[in-house]
Amino acid sequence: MLIVGLTGGIGAGKSTVAELFQALGVPVLDADAIARELVDKGKPALTRLTEMFGREILDDNGALNRTRLRTLVFNDAAQRRQLEALLHPLIREEMQARLKRLKASYCIVCIPLLVETGQTASVQRVLVIDAPDELRRRRVVTRDGLTAAEFNAVLAAQAGREERLAAADDVIVNDGGRDRLKQRVDELHRRYMQLAAPASASNKV
Repeated sequence: MLIVGLTGGIGAGKSTVAELFQALGVPVLDADAIARELVDKGKPALTRLTEMFGREILDDNGALNRTRLRTLVFNDAAQRRQLEALLHPLIREEMQARLKRLKASYCIVCIPLLVETGQTASVQRVLVIDAPDELRRRRVVTRDGLTAAEFNAVLAAQAGREERLAAADDVIVNDGGRDRLKQRVDELHRRYMQLAAPASASNKV
């Protein structure tokens, strides 16, 4: 099975692109979705997080308050590294387990920090979703309600555009409308289906 690693900076449009691939029947594994499942109420990872960062990261019902945790770790690089050291191995383990159960010509694994965490060798192709920084900032402020300072903190924790693009086999520039985005996804879908054919499956072209 051809494994395509989908990545991009905050606000680039990774989730939208993943949805478009899913609509074509392509299996998509999302590292962020797996991370959310791992820290559900009652899960061992949430207990570990509470031990690390204190009960202030929980809401009144004992579930994770993601906004509080995000504010905490992105204001402190050492705490962010602690969080990553706990969650990243668990996410990778669960991702691998799910990959083994898939039966498809190719699949998409959506990993926001694919480049930063040195996981590019674990996929056959790297697909980068790109957009100008100012456009990404506007999207994130509108979508998540982040302040400019919070957006810049997230940006600083991620690879720069140049670094991501240097690691890319394929690039989608997401600075237009959804129709244009869908057209590019359709093109890549056809390309990946060709690459996933038995004669080509082992080659990175």
